[in-house]
Amino acid sequence: MKHLDVISLQNCGLHTPISQVSFLLDNLDKNSICYAPWASFNYVPNVKFVVAYGSDAFFIKYFVEEKFIKASNALSNGAVHEDACVEFFISFEDEKAYYNLEFNCIGTALVGYGETKEGRELQPEYLIKEIRYQSIITNPHQGNNVHWQLTAIIPFTLFKYSNLSSLTGKNGRAYFYKCGDHLPTPHYISWSDIKSAEPNFHLPQFFGSLLFK
Repeated sequence: MKHLDVISLQNCGLHTPISQVSFLLDNLDKNSICYAPWASFNYVPNVKFVVAYGSDAFFIKYFVEEKFIKASNALSNGAVHEDACVEFFISFEDEKAYYNLEFNCIGTALVGYGETKEGRELQPEYLIKEIRYQSIITNPHQGNNVHWQLTAIIPFTLFKYSNLSSLTGKNGRAYFYKCGDHLPTPHYISWSDIKSAEPNFHLPQFFGSLLFK
């Protein structure tokens, strides 16, 4: 099982300027999303992420380089997995249910909650709209690959079943992914290996552990 120690960004929270949070995240050690568990989907874009937390929010930033991007979904809880998409699933302490947060490259989000892949409860748009994000898309060398970054500031209130007032000292479980179901090069890559016959990210037995320092 993989493990991450998640540090606190001092004096940062939901209303900290996102450019400041993004800069601070740039200085943390990056984690790779590089496993392609399913042989029929062997394209592996270059994807890294960092996570941290503040007084009332969880911070995540993705760094992506891939051949193609698409962002056809602009409404909350749409099929963002069909676009150039990054995802993470997370639970806190001993919760059996987990949250899935999925973002396309322009920041459109889907947020669900439940114990399994089936019957997930999509979270209301008013909560999803509280997520603050910054998306930057570039093609720096006019080459074949597109570079994009997504920074998200996620309020504790989005995790509405977890009663979070602070994360300091808490444990969690999480997993991090990149996909693009309807891209010219469909792919499903993960933070560590997954044992499943078909692409499926909703397998909590493969989640890693988190410690909020």
